Amino acid sequence: MIEETLADAGEKMEKSIVALQNDFANVRTGRANPSLFSSINVEYYGTPTPLQQLASFQTPEARTILITPYDKSALKDIEDALRNSDLGANPANDGNVIRVVMPEMTEERRKEYIKMVSHKAEDARVAVRNVRRHAKTAIDKFVKDGEIGEDEGARGEKDLDALTKKHVERVDDLLKRKENELLEV
Repeated sequence: MIEETLADAGEKMEKSIVALQNDFANVRTGRANPSLFSSINVEYYGTPTPLQQLASFQTPEARTILITPYDKSALKDIEDALRNSDLGANPANDGNVIRVVMPEMTEERRKEYIKMVSHKAEDARVAVRNVRRHAKTAIDKFVKDGEIGEDEGARGEKDLDALTKKHVERVDDLLKRKENELLEV
């Protein structure tokens, strides 16, 4: 029972780490990257559609991305979605492709990004701790119901704490690497 609870908790904690990695991938550094656009939805025939499904991406230069829509009629909608996004980029439409030049990273913008990634990391830590709390409640219930002994419950809690510590340290490590990446000029 405890093994199943711990395995389930570990799996959920791992999902929190993966979600954090995806969030960090969407925070840009000085280089243009198509993953920056993964959270942008375009109003396409009345339906919010992920931009990745409507266009292909090319990176001809470090700060430039060319977006080529599969359907040319969606060009204006894609341009509007990009302009309204929080990327801070100004898309240019030439009738066939949209050219997005990412602005230079200023020190102020870097600090904003560091604040944002710190907040995302804290959210991930909270998610890991919530998983720990639910697993601990389950272990306590097993002990209370007499399904396992108190010693076994204490060992399970100790293992759970070690698992939690390992995942929180991974969050901290990911945050440190992302901060270093953002500060890199």
